[in-house]
Amino acid sequence: MGINKVASSRAVFLDRDGVLNRNVFNPATGEYESPGRPEDFELAPGVLPSLRSLRDAGYLLFLVSNQPNYAKGKSRIEDLEAIHALLATEMEIAGIPFAKFYYCFHHPHGIVPSHSGPCLCRKPSPYFIRKAETEFGISLEHSWMVGDRATDIEFGQAAGVKTIRVKEDHDAIRNPNEPVPSFEADDLPHAVSLILNSRP
Repeated sequence: MGINKVASSRAVFLDRDGVLNRNVFNPATGEYESPGRPEDFELAPGVLPSLRSLRDAGYLLFLVSNQPNYAKGKSRIEDLEAIHALLATEMEIAGIPFAKFYYCFHHPHGIVPSHSGPCLCRKPSPYFIRKAETEFGISLEHSWMVGDRATDIEFGQAAGVKTIRVKEDHDAIRNPNEPVPSFEADDLPHAVSLILNSRP
């Protein structure tokens, strides 16, 4: 969904939920999840100025997000499209161009046949980073993945980019065997400061 190119070989790949916007508590499952309705979508504090800093430093911005709620029967596909439209509009108003928005709407154990079962694009598969590398001429050694889950870190490591794991925006227990990122950050503003301070 969406494209707005800027010239750069460096990129930052960003997870969406828990990084750009807040996760939402779902009383039906007792878990924090991605927003299922447009009215539940809310950008996290400090996101816009942080993204502007990356833009001004010459990084291409990509969103890479697993969005299985439709496959699981939790949301209408129209709601997921509306949530994306809200995000895209916020970015456009703020003057923050994303090179591409990559979404995987599949889930291996979904209940909607057209979106269930194995796929190539679901993180931690590096499919979308490889796609961006080819389409935009990305230098992976100078690029980053920022996410709040182990699968985000696996995704970045599989593609050969540096990784930052953002602290969860809710109480969460991590498995001690989860992959170790290049850096840990409290939130996106902290992650961006690590990226900018790590530039050669």
